[in-house]
Amino acid sequence: MIVRSWRGRAAKGNAAYVEHFRRNVMPELREIEGFLGASLLREDRADEVEFLVLSRWASMDAVRAFAGTDVTRAVVEPEAVAALTDYDRTVHHYEVVEGS
Repeated sequence: MIVRSWRGRAAKGNAAYVEHFRRNVMPELREIEGFLGASLLREDRADEVEFLVLSRWASMDAVRAFAGTDVTRAVVEPEAVAALTDYDRTVHHYEVVEGS
């Protein structure tokens, strides 16, 4: 299993990205073969909110079906860009070695 991680930041009190994730991102991901699930994590900071998205994939081929050939490039839709003050342009992939 592969875990893909990505971070974005928003102004404190702005919940627009959460709604975008629920309404758009998750339904789209569920349609991709090899997508196993995702978590949206939130950290409140003094002046902003950081979101961490951890998506789980059966293989790097499944990741490519979502991200294209450059799997290190973040896939960020215009609605997400509008909801965020900043976001990572690249992502990280981790092979799950042990889990439950």
